[in-house]
Amino acid sequence: MILLSPTWTAILYLVAAVCFILALKGLSSPKTARRGNLIGAAGALIAVVTVFLSSKLDNIPWILGAIAVGSAIAAPVARRVQMTQMPQLVALFNGVGGGAAALVALLELAHTDDAWVRVAIVFTLLVGAVSFAGSLVTFAKLQELMTTRPVVFPGLPLLMTGALVAAIAAAVAVVFTGAGWLAVVLLVLGLLTGVLLVLPVGGADVPIVISLLNAFTGLAVAASGLVLGNVLLVVAGTLVGASGTILTRAMASAMGRSVSGIMFGAFRGGSTAGSTETSDRPVRSSSPEDVAVLLGYAQKVVIVPGYGLAVAQGQHTVAELQSELESRGIEVVFAIHPVAGRMPGHMNVLLAEANVPYESLKEMGEVNPEFKTADVALVVGANDVVNPAAKSTPGSPIYGMPILEVADARQVVFLKRSMRPGFAGIENELLFEPQTTLLFGDAKDSLAKVLGAVKAL
Repeated sequence: MILLSPTWTAILYLVAAVCFILALKGLSSPKTARRGNLIGAAGALIAVVTVFLSSKLDNIPWILGAIAVGSAIAAPVARRVQMTQMPQLVALFNGVGGGAAALVALLELAHTDDAWVRVAIVFTLLVGAVSFAGSLVTFAKLQELMTTRPVVFPGLPLLMTGALVAAIAAAVAVVFTGAGWLAVVLLVLGLLTGVLLVLPVGGADVPIVISLLNAFTGLAVAASGLVLGNVLLVVAGTLVGASGTILTRAMASAMGRSVSGIMFGAFRGGSTAGSTETSDRPVRSSSPEDVAVLLGYAQKVVIVPGYGLAVAQGQHTVAELQSELESRGIEVVFAIHPVAGRMPGHMNVLLAEANVPYESLKEMGEVNPEFKTADVALVVGANDVVNPAAKSTPGSPIYGMPILEVADARQVVFLKRSMRPGFAGIENELLFEPQTTLLFGDAKDSLAKVLGAVKAL
């Protein structure tokens, strides 16, 4: 087989790197996200093909077989996963990336005597193992294979600190000795650290931790690029690490909290609790026909989507309701909170799937002033992102988090399945205000009934 020259290899790697940068740019907006995803996939394909055409690879049948097995597993899973389970899938894919980087570093240890390369190896081992184990715990929490509440026990901070100190000591020993068994010890300590790091995190904070671990994986991949002497891995890993860090900080800011408070808040009682207790306080409930009257005779309606809309898969119904109201001359916009749902952009993607016009989606800073002129605010499956406790209750798990100012609307209608609180585990005082009515039931079913009643007006 004729191998590519170093010049052509460098050019193709540069093309792939540009594709990755353009992909990140495209993913910054719902309008261009699909194109950005395809550009990123094209960049990855170029990178893989370039490796085959520029390197003398041994055991090519085994490599192709591994690619085939991975593709056979990943493609059906990615196609069949529901939007509500996308964060779990992201966590798994992220964990696999960190684990792969750690394994590559472990194998490369036997092929180098360079101390600086060993530094990159131990960094990749430790960070990749932390990302892998932590991502598995986030998956288990989101999939409710374990409790979503913070897991804290006496001695956890001491155990976490001890594991990290032991891991650093093992890393230093590996750099100076190159001992394979010490590298395995470092790998195990990294896995333990990853588990202990995520256990104290509450359910509502898990998406932020996924983003943080994604940044860890990017750093591990960049370091593995130094180990392998592959510039493209360094570029791609750095892009992932930087974008993951920026996203983590943005999400933490949207919740009005620090990253350290999110990661270690449970130790001082500041993490979200994920309570499932149901309130028995009286509320004012309504019927689909009554809600239809409020909507049908309004001049402006603001719809606030949340995780409950995604669970019920009611995005197409709410899009149809928007079209029906607009056909009657009613202004309808969607208020999007940065952390509504279980991942950034969750609501944007969900509504885009139902062909809701992009111009109808308004971010929190843009839409909050509009609640004062809204006749009705229709909250579909959201809770914590509209809870006034974020502004009025110091000590609350969500205190300080910027919220959608739903309470400023003339009438507020909540579509809820039950009186269970959101992930933060606290009651929403807005539910008990005189301008608020509740319509209980599955969001998709309730929206369908309201839509039918509006059409009958």
